[in-house]
Amino acid sequence: MPTRNIAISLSALALAAGVLPAQAPAGAPRVATMAQVISRGDSLQMPGAFSPVPGDALSHYTAGFATTLCGATFLTGLTTADAAANVGFFTSPVELRAEVRDTAVDFATKTVRLTLKNGVTRVARVYGSQGCVPLPEGVDSVYFTPSVVKSALPPAATTPWPMGDVLPTAPLPANIDQAQLTRALDEMFGGPDAMTLGLVVTYKGRIIGERYAPGIGIHTPLESWSMGKSLTGTLVARLIQMGTYTLDQPAPFPEWQKAGDPRQQITIRDIMRMSSGLRLRAPQDPGYNASLGYPEHLYLYAGSINSYQYAATRSQQWKPGQVGRYRNVDPVLASYLVRLGAEKRGENYHAFPTRALFDKIGMRDVIIYTDPYGNYLGQGAEVIAARDWARLGNLYLQDGVWNGERLLPAGYVNYAKTLAPGWLADGRPVYGGGFFWVNGDGKEPMPRDAYAMLGAGGQSAWIIPSHDLVIVRIGKYRGSSHGEAARRKGTATLLQAITRAGS
Repeated sequence: MPTRNIAISLSALALAAGVLPAQAPAGAPRVATMAQVISRGDSLQMPGAFSPVPGDALSHYTAGFATTLCGATFLTGLTTADAAANVGFFTSPVELRAEVRDTAVDFATKTVRLTLKNGVTRVARVYGSQGCVPLPEGVDSVYFTPSVVKSALPPAATTPWPMGDVLPTAPLPANIDQAQLTRALDEMFGGPDAMTLGLVVTYKGRIIGERYAPGIGIHTPLESWSMGKSLTGTLVARLIQMGTYTLDQPAPFPEWQKAGDPRQQITIRDIMRMSSGLRLRAPQDPGYNASLGYPEHLYLYAGSINSYQYAATRSQQWKPGQVGRYRNVDPVLASYLVRLGAEKRGENYHAFPTRALFDKIGMRDVIIYTDPYGNYLGQGAEVIAARDWARLGNLYLQDGVWNGERLLPAGYVNYAKTLAPGWLADGRPVYGGGFFWVNGDGKEPMPRDAYAMLGAGGQSAWIIPSHDLVIVRIGKYRGSSHGEAARRKGTATLLQAITRAGS
């Protein structure tokens, strides 16, 4: 699978080219070449080998395509043709979509059936509040009982922001240049090539600007991909705050409890730093070799398997905390922690995210998909409204406190935005804790204290503590390169539009 469409920081692009940044600021973290990153990883490897993914790659990609069409058509409200041409290339490359000979979209049952030229049919269907589920080949149902989870929040239309939709009518703060702000919003949204669907900017928690594409609104759930990793990390943090887990405890997966299992040394902290050291092939891996076949990183999206069991049975490649690698095994295991934690507390697993987090901060338009076994695919299979991402970003901007209630443990936000030791040792100062990206290499046009929830296709929610800003940008996958360029240009202008106290 090509990695050109995956949303990453500029630093990762520089590393892919094997170059160092020019004139790095004094005291800035070391940035290694790709060859150096690969060499270090090779030198630290434990014995073992990768296992090939079962099944046919084209079938898996088509399951991803069916899921993309399902979500875009039934949940976001795009036309199926638009979605097929422009959305979700990560798990279903656009060049392989021509292998589909028949597309059947059933609005009554909210089902998409794609039949390949070789006769194989892959199906994805909406189940309750559990989103679009890719079904196994030859299977026409799921292995869990779907449910509808309803929010307990009051009507959004009559509730003030951020718990509802009603925005303040008072003028913007005097330190904001309105003309410059308007210019920044225009630049961030970009032109037709950017394909931006939703843009929300908040300053000190207040929405100071937002834009939407035609047909998209404040409650439209949008394809967000790996931004969902940070949401999953937040749910684990809620369980830590509730006393169910601690950040430094060994991860309590049943599959790891046999005496002598080296994975018992992996802590929750390691997992949420993408530093568990577990073996998994991912297109983002330094030195990734596409010729070895379909990667497990994508299999955890489209394999129609028990994703938690699969992730928990991966072997150790490095000692925990030693090496940083962007692999779906870690956020899937974090999702597994959410399930184990909710069930240990005697709570309804599928309702837990809504009760523990979404209802607390006004998030009404969140749909996280599950696998056929009912396990949330919290590594990035979700559709979420842009305003809800802004709410989550502001929870972090407020140090995990909302309306006077501490929702995240004291110190957790600092953990999330602090560069992970394994990534620093690799010479890749771009990843923190809780599945957040960090502007540690200074390649983004914003201060180094900025950190973000990022997703494939140019999806992002940037948090800039020094400026009290949250910037959310979501768009169609095809427009990712233009959309990211527009977002970066507009961000630089936005920072100029706000005069900070004492500056």
